Amino acid sequence: MADELDLRTLDDEELVEQMHDDLYDGLKEEIDEGTRILLERGWSAERVLNDALVAGMTIVGIDFRDGILFVPEVLMSANAMKAGMEVLRPILSASGVEPIGKMVIGTVKGDIHDIGKNLVAMMMEGGGFEVINLGINNDAEKFLAALEQHKPDFLGMSALLTTTMPYMKVVIDELKERGMRDDFIVLVGGAPVNEEFADAIGADAYCRDAAVAVETAKTLLAQRRAAARAQA
Repeated sequence: MADELDLRTLDDEELVEQMHDDLYDGLKEEIDEGTRILLERGWSAERVLNDALVAGMTIVGIDFRDGILFVPEVLMSANAMKAGMEVLRPILSASGVEPIGKMVIGTVKGDIHDIGKNLVAMMMEGGGFEVINLGINNDAEKFLAALEQHKPDFLGMSALLTTTMPYMKVVIDELKERGMRDDFIVLVGGAPVNEEFADAIGADAYCRDAAVAVETAKTLLAQRRAAARAQA
């Protein structure tokens, strides 16, 4: 029976494939165990992160984007990935492995919805980003304080109500007012938000779901870094 599979009997390649399947199925304990086995076998934490966890979550992200998986299943996958990350994070920190980028994310003032935003945060982390999740009901001051403290590449804002989505513009206008707008890539999302709205308020991109957010973040960050190198 599949649930009696001993992960230790698998060779490295089979174990990584099994971990991809276990991530897909949201099996937290198996991911924790698989992560530890690979480390015991001499894999670096960075290799485990990239080959087992990030690669597995990429498959989840693609199927979520294509409508094969839905939010509850992706939350389970992200939760399983978190178990692996908890094992790896202290090792990655100690070895000085840099995340590919950093994001501050939160739901805007007046809005207490956070499932979609949490999903984006978890998928971004699964994509190799460091994420500072501010939670719900964030005013401009809280967003700006976090940006100044953490100096991320991205600001992510979420709104699920038509009444709260205009607050995204308040935050962006405050960034402009303080001369900070160009320091961050601003991504926005949430059920009532669309591309036209994102353009109108001066965001860099609208992300319709968590999988798109990860793809968009990687693309925009690569473009920004290339432009910075060209100017150097």
